[in-house]
Amino acid sequence: MSTEVAVEAKAERSAGELSHRQILTILGGLLLGMFLAALDQTVVSTAIRTIADDLGGLSEQAWATTAFLITSTIVTPLYGKLSDIYGRKPFFLLAIILFLIGSITCTFATSMYELAAFRALQGLGAGGLFSLALTILGDIVPPRERARYQGLFLAVFGTSSVLGPVIGGLLSGQKTIWGLDGWRWIFLVNVPIGLVALAVVAKVLNIPHVKRANHRIDWPGAIMLAVGLVPLLIIAEQGREWGWNSGRAWLCYGIGAVGLIVFVLLERYYKDDALLPLRLFRSSVFSLVTIVGVIVGMGMFGGIALLPQFLQIVHGATPIESGYLMLPLVGGIMIASISSGQITSRTGKYKIFPVIGITLMVAAMVIMYFRVNVDIPLWELDLYMFMFGLGLGGCMQTLVLAVQNASPARDMGVVTASSTFFRQLGGTLGTAIFLSIVFSTVGGKITDAFNAAKTDPNFLAAVSDPAVRANPVNAPFFAAQAGGANASGVLNDSAFLQTIDPRLARPFLQGFSDSIVLTFIIVAAILAVALILVLFVKELPLRTMSGAQAAAQEAADAAAGPAGVSMSKEAATAELAAVGAPMTVAAAAAEAERRAGRHAMSAYEPASSNGHNGNGNGNGHHDVSNGPTAFIVSNGEPTPAYGTPAVAGLAAQPGDGPEVYGVVNRGDGLGLAQVVVTVADPTGRQEARTATDATGAYRVPLQHGGTYLVVAAAGTYQPHAALVAVSDRPVRHDVALTGTSAVLGTVGAPDQTGGNRPVPGVTVTLIDVRGDVSAAGVTDQNGRYHLTGMPDGNYTLTAAGPGHQPVAVSLRLDVGATLERDLELPRRSRLLGTVTAASNGRGVPEAIATLVDSGGTVVGSTVTGPDGSFVFEDLSEGTYTLTASGYAPVAQVVQVTAGAQSTAAVELGSPGTSPLAPESINGTGNGNGHQVSLPHHVDAGGVR
Repeated sequence: MSTEVAVEAKAERSAGELSHRQILTILGGLLLGMFLAALDQTVVSTAIRTIADDLGGLSEQAWATTAFLITSTIVTPLYGKLSDIYGRKPFFLLAIILFLIGSITCTFATSMYELAAFRALQGLGAGGLFSLALTILGDIVPPRERARYQGLFLAVFGTSSVLGPVIGGLLSGQKTIWGLDGWRWIFLVNVPIGLVALAVVAKVLNIPHVKRANHRIDWPGAIMLAVGLVPLLIIAEQGREWGWNSGRAWLCYGIGAVGLIVFVLLERYYKDDALLPLRLFRSSVFSLVTIVGVIVGMGMFGGIALLPQFLQIVHGATPIESGYLMLPLVGGIMIASISSGQITSRTGKYKIFPVIGITLMVAAMVIMYFRVNVDIPLWELDLYMFMFGLGLGGCMQTLVLAVQNASPARDMGVVTASSTFFRQLGGTLGTAIFLSIVFSTVGGKITDAFNAAKTDPNFLAAVSDPAVRANPVNAPFFAAQAGGANASGVLNDSAFLQTIDPRLARPFLQGFSDSIVLTFIIVAAILAVALILVLFVKELPLRTMSGAQAAAQEAADAAAGPAGVSMSKEAATAELAAVGAPMTVAAAAAEAERRAGRHAMSAYEPASSNGHNGNGNGNGHHDVSNGPTAFIVSNGEPTPAYGTPAVAGLAAQPGDGPEVYGVVNRGDGLGLAQVVVTVADPTGRQEARTATDATGAYRVPLQHGGTYLVVAAAGTYQPHAALVAVSDRPVRHDVALTGTSAVLGTVGAPDQTGGNRPVPGVTVTLIDVRGDVSAAGVTDQNGRYHLTGMPDGNYTLTAAGPGHQPVAVSLRLDVGATLERDLELPRRSRLLGTVTAASNGRGVPEAIATLVDSGGTVVGSTVTGPDGSFVFEDLSEGTYTLTASGYAPVAQVVQVTAGAQSTAAVELGSPGTSPLAPESINGTGNGNGHQVSLPHHVDAGGVR
């Protein structure tokens, strides 16, 4: 991280960012909540057969999983949208409460259908736990630092995937625990964890929320999303049993299609209030990352579902053992997620991680396709699983980070929920597809394996061995052989493969292995598509402002109206970096601050001395070498450099999609007609072109959001260029064109010989008819000044410098003309003098000399030096009263002549002596005051 970026990040934290300790405290509650949902997914999977046997519903066991999956998926976007409107905390607490109620009710289920209903209630809470945890992290941590914290979430997910099967196996293996069936404790174990999470979140999660007015809740969209997805999720889970071409399957397809079509129409109608706003898909980053997320979700859940199947069926591992054997994959996820997060936090670069991650996933799947077989040693399989985990950990958190960073802060909830939603859909789809491939091809693979085994001496010896045939444990094999060696029996119950003679089991294991391996290459092909797509994802610089801060900034900008600007300092810096603009972080921040209106003036407010208007550099001086301007703006209403006039015509009626609109003004605030406005992407490819109307207004609709170069040009004006960040709504960008007129000349002052000398270091300012500074500069060593870039019109030219009286003249600049105008500063005078003691004539140090003009105003006061001398500079011609004190005060009148140096001598006398009438001093002559004796007890060399 560069020094400039570090300073910016530190500045933003000091402006309201949470400390590392505060973040970790909040994360404690978030991680506990997420751990509940992640653990419940895996803990039930290993115990579901035991549960089904106890409740007498083996054929309905899949519904317990399907119900949880359906509700958790459906409510995910709803949580995101509602939390954007009403805040995160109440809905995260609601998610925990619903999950706890569902867990308690699951404990007392008496049938599989009851369990499925209670699992659906659990899913209502789980959908919020997953998405809101990541959303809240986005609220409290800037994207630049967010990646290193997101690794903790993946670590929790990985830990739960290991602990889940272990806990599920241990508890379901117990007949009873404290009077309850062992499997019921699988749900009760959530209660203490959930209560702790509830207490922590209720106490520490206090995130400022920006309220939204005039919002609608898209309940029809939520209902139609459920109508569209529920049938599709059901067929994805039940398709293998029902048949993909069965009547029930086609009914699900039809209902789902109709529901999704109506959902899309409703989202279009609700616009910004939609459950899943379609405008989000106008962003190429959101669209591409969403597709990549779906594909990676398919590969992730497909791979995670297939590897335990291989370990349990082919290698004979128990569910608990398979959980431990998956540790290399989990370790890879944790290492990659934590390390990539740290690197992203330091460098701000993140696109490389999903590229490398998906590449590793593809490579792992391809290697496993060629290397995995019945005889593969576990250590070698561990290496491939570790490789797959590294890839998964490198891309999962980064995809969420990319969409959060590319979207407005006000959409943090819906964007994060949408990302989670589509990844879950991909996981469901992947699990259904890949397991269907396995179970639809395993029969043929087993048959092929049996045909190949007919030439294997070991297999033939086992089949013909009487002892083997007589052993009851081998009866399932010979029954299957008598039925033509089909796989129907082994698909329903594969437990006998671990007990029969290994030589007899080998064809079955080989068939399962070949079928599972076949899916590895299919997963690799699908992930390769994701790898190609992720290469086209635009890497936007990471913001250094948290989601909560950015949302507050956006709300403030919206409230500011036409004079506001919605790009923060770090956003301006990020956009500059994105297009390679030659501006430092500090310069970008200063420009963003200036355009944010922190020194803004109204259209008719006189210019201040900070140099905000014109070509000011903000320190009271102005650059006299004007040229085309370049700066950053974003969604909102940037403050024009010359004020904001009333907007009419095109600019007053922007559309509802991505576009740039605004007004092109002259330096004096008048709108310019027929100015050509060109919009191009940062590579220079033209996107659109238009011309301003009679009021100077323009409007340029765009196909999609992004960063664009906006150029405004008119014949007699300096061209204007700016980088404008556009998301999915109109962005106002007003332009003030500087003209091609100029004024130059020399600033001089009279000298003592009656001539004229040049005066360097004089500030020359050109002020327009509204009182705004149009240009300013400082005279060089020869007293020359040169102001350029003004439009034609009437101006006031002023010059002022130390030791000189200011001067102002009126002038008119014609179009494109250069006017030469010399300025002469009025002659100024100085007064030299001494204060002496009457007793000895020596100078009196530290005496106070005061000069008062004829109107009674104190012009200045000074203290005499060691020799009693004093000086008053920069005096106008006129009569003054000079007083001196230090003993008894005395006063005299002095006359100062224009352009001359006058002198005065003041003599301090003894107390009680009346001063004589003062005398006048003209030109360079000396004026002698009345002599007064010093007090006898005071040394003439000092003052007591």
